[in-house]
Amino acid sequence: MNLVPVAVGRQIARSALHLQKSSPEVLFGVGVVGMVGSTVLACRATLKVDTVLDEAQKKIAMTDQVIVNHPEEYNEKDRRKDVTVIRVQTGIRIVRLYAPAIIIGGISIAALTRSHTILKSRNVALTAAYGALDKGFREYRSRVVNKYGEEEDRNFRYGTREEVVVDDQGKRTVTRVQVDDKPSIYARFFDEGCQSWQPEPEYNLFFIQCQQQYLNDRLHANGHVFLNEAYDLLGIPRSKEGAVVGWIRTKDGSTDNYVDFGVFDGTTSTARDFVNGYNGSILLDFNVDGVIWDKI
Repeated sequence: MNLVPVAVGRQIARSALHLQKSSPEVLFGVGVVGMVGSTVLACRATLKVDTVLDEAQKKIAMTDQVIVNHPEEYNEKDRRKDVTVIRVQTGIRIVRLYAPAIIIGGISIAALTRSHTILKSRNVALTAAYGALDKGFREYRSRVVNKYGEEEDRNFRYGTREEVVVDDQGKRTVTRVQVDDKPSIYARFFDEGCQSWQPEPEYNLFFIQCQQQYLNDRLHANGHVFLNEAYDLLGIPRSKEGAVVGWIRTKDGSTDNYVDFGVFDGTTSTARDFVNGYNGSILLDFNVDGVIWDKI
C-alpha cells in the first residue's frame, strides 16, 4: 500500500532534483548573507567589549583596594589568584560575545567552499564530456578523410547542392557543389557588427591577416590560445565554448600547430570575394583543436 500518491512522490522527487541543480547558487547566497550577518554580529560584539573590559579593570582595582585595607585577611597570593579568575571569566565573556559571529562566519565559509567545489566538479565533468564528444567527431572525420579524401570530408561536413549548368550547345550538366553557409559552431561573421570592422575591404583584409599572424606568434610563444582570445582581437563577443576550446601546440603532430581563420584557402566563394576585395565582410571559420582546457 502506497501511503504517498505517485503524483505527489514524483513532484517531490522533481523538486529535490531542482534543489540539487540549484545547490551552488543556494549555497553561494547563504554564504554571502551569512558573511554579512557575521560582520554585523562582530561589530555589535565589539561595541560591548569595552564594557566587559572596564568591568574587569574595576574588579582588579577592587582587589588592590582589599589588599590595602585588609592585609591580614587578604594577601598577595590571594590577589593573584582572584586576578587570574577575573581574567579567565573576562576571556570567556568575550568569546561568548563573538561566538555567534564566529559560528555564522564558519558556516558561511563552508557554504561558499561547497558551492565552489560543486561548480568546479561540474565544470570538470562538462569539459570531459565535451572533450570526449569532440574527440569522437574528429576521429570520425579522420576515418572519412582516409577513405574518401579531404574534399569528400568537406562535402559530408558542410553538405552539397546540385547546380545545373547549360553550355552553349544547350547541353545540361548537373554538378554538385559545396554549400558555403554551413560553418562550424565556432564560426563568426566579421562585419559591421564587430568593433574592429571598417567599410574599406582592403583594411579588413589586412586587419584579418595581422590578427591571424599575431595569434600564430602567440601560439608558438605561449603554447596555447583560447578561441575567446581570437574573438577579443576581432571585436567579436565571447562565447561559452570559447573559454575551453582553442589551439594548442604539440610536438607529436596531433594538432595543426597553427591558427587559421578559414579565409585564405579559397575553398568558398565568399572567401574568394573577400580576398579579392569585392566584399568587406567575411564568415570566419576557425580551425580550433577542440577542448584544450584540460590539456594545458
